Amino acid sequence: MIYLQLFWSFLQVGLFSIGGGYAAMPLIESQVVQGHGWLTMNEFTDLITIAEMTPGPIAVNSATFVGIRIAGVGGALVATLGCIAPSLVIVSILAKVYYKYKGAKSLDSVLACLRPAVVALIASAGLGILRNVVFSSNALGMQNVDWVGAVLFIAAFVVLRKLKWNPILTMALCGALGLGVNLLLHGLPG
Repeated sequence: MIYLQLFWSFLQVGLFSIGGGYAAMPLIESQVVQGHGWLTMNEFTDLITIAEMTPGPIAVNSATFVGIRIAGVGGALVATLGCIAPSLVIVSILAKVYYKYKGAKSLDSVLACLRPAVVALIASAGLGILRNVVFSSNALGMQNVDWVGAVLFIAAFVVLRKLKWNPILTMALCGALGLGVNLLLHGLPG
């Protein structure tokens, strides 16, 4: 039964996540955190971090990680298949249609109308991640701000946008700085 739930959940993610992996994040959150309760919000935030750092599409990596966490290797295979199956079918059909009608105004209009929805989905995912990084609980207030996370976010944003640093280097430095500062402030766990 869990295999069917994993397949169905990630089939929906694969079917309705237009715009790539980051646009899929709100849908994955809806399925695995809110819908089934397979992960907590903190675990989901960690999942996004791991899925971003590993090679491959973030939605597929997320499906694989959730599947393996919930039902082992079989769960990973089923969740990944559910995530990629719609793309395989849809892209094959769209490739035929696109090459048949490329240059048609109606096709250009459809593609132009999808762009704002894709931007909104990506912005929703980004703002959700930002909220989880900066606020230590769901209550929005200055007493709940994770100042280390907030400062690292601002620093990363500046060096990525203004100084054009390498994203991998930036991510590694933020991870190391966050770990170092939190160890200094809170000591070793346990």
